[in-house]
Amino acid sequence: MTAESTPTADEVRAEVRGWLATYWDPDRPLREWRELLVDSGWGCPTWPADLWGRGLPAALGRVVGDALAAAGAVGVAVGAGMALAAPTLLEHGPSELARRLLRPLATGEHTWCQLFSEPGSGSDLAGLTTRADRDGSGPDAGWVVNGQKLWTTGAHHAAYGMLLARTDWDVPKHAGITYFALPMDQPGVEVRSVRQMNGHASFNEVFLTDAWVPPGHVVGEPGHGWAAARTTLAHERGLATGRLAPSVPSEGETGRTVREAAAEAAEYARTYVWYPQRAGRPDLAIPHARTAGRVGDPLVRQALAALHAAHVTARWNLERARAARAAGRPPGPEGSIAKLASSHIARAGAAVHGALSGAHGMLSGPESPYGGTIAEVLVSVPAQSIAGGTDEIQRNILGERILGLPREPAADAELPFREVRTNRPR
Repeated sequence: MTAESTPTADEVRAEVRGWLATYWDPDRPLREWRELLVDSGWGCPTWPADLWGRGLPAALGRVVGDALAAAGAVGVAVGAGMALAAPTLLEHGPSELARRLLRPLATGEHTWCQLFSEPGSGSDLAGLTTRADRDGSGPDAGWVVNGQKLWTTGAHHAAYGMLLARTDWDVPKHAGITYFALPMDQPGVEVRSVRQMNGHASFNEVFLTDAWVPPGHVVGEPGHGWAAARTTLAHERGLATGRLAPSVPSEGETGRTVREAAAEAAEYARTYVWYPQRAGRPDLAIPHARTAGRVGDPLVRQALAALHAAHVTARWNLERARAARAAGRPPGPEGSIAKLASSHIARAGAAVHGALSGAHGMLSGPESPYGGTIAEVLVSVPAQSIAGGTDEIQRNILGERILGLPREPAADAELPFREVRTNRPR
């Protein structure tokens, strides 16, 4: 779309309102409504016109979203599919795969999970040892995958997985990785729940034994999966500071569509119920100090002020990131800054709550501080510095790509991966 053909915000708003006046019916089944919305191009208006969108810039995409919300209409599905898989498919293709997978992703027919991390390669993601081997030759050949993935949210109900696997062992580690769209509903994929130390079970480990990737399910090109992975990770860093909630109209809206969307949102939220505790619960710090009778303590007041200042500053950085997205810019260094800030705030919040509760903060149950919330904060906060890329990785990103510092020395960076020592079988 050229600049001359781009409509104004008022024109877009008027067209969306006219379309909604004809088609929005709050008593439609949710799936039927989303299919209609996606097929119209208004569900994902910034996507290309030939891929279920309207080719609008990001700023006009927000206008469309505001118009849908004002009408009380439910939006497209959310989750890892929309937040991570969709932008990766749109940027790296191929177009045939994107055309086949994007529509059911947006309507909610297919949910996705992320198959990146492994037991032996967390921060060093490029050191992964899950392997994918060609099953035959020529363009109609598929792939056979063997390995293990870990920390996978939603794998137990996902239709597809964003899979990184090694396809070339004779080149340096970043060069031999391929990005696949893996069908999850098959005998070669075994999903096991992982129990966390805070008592929740949000994640899974996934065992891949001769799992099958059909022809045409490579995202980008074989052996060039690291570029697509970086796109996914850039978007994930933005999500690591919170969670992407489903779009549900405000309270008071009625109808089958809204009821089904609300039920979907409630089920989605169950996975993330402990995430506020992972973030350190800075919102509880001042009430906790009052309850503990410590608001007059100068050391406590100093810690509360520092925590509040960090929290407000982080919100400003998130607003800067949102403004960049609205202007159409891709995720940049603000994602790593926000991720580091969220880790700092979580640790500071846990420190404040621990100081206020003392040893009682380790107790759980209804008689413990805040009904066990403080104990959950203390055991959940370490995850904030890991999820979405560790703090160390974020510092490397900022140091190397933003400050121009020399790359971190890596003795194995140029070696064929076959010669790199790992703690996992090959």
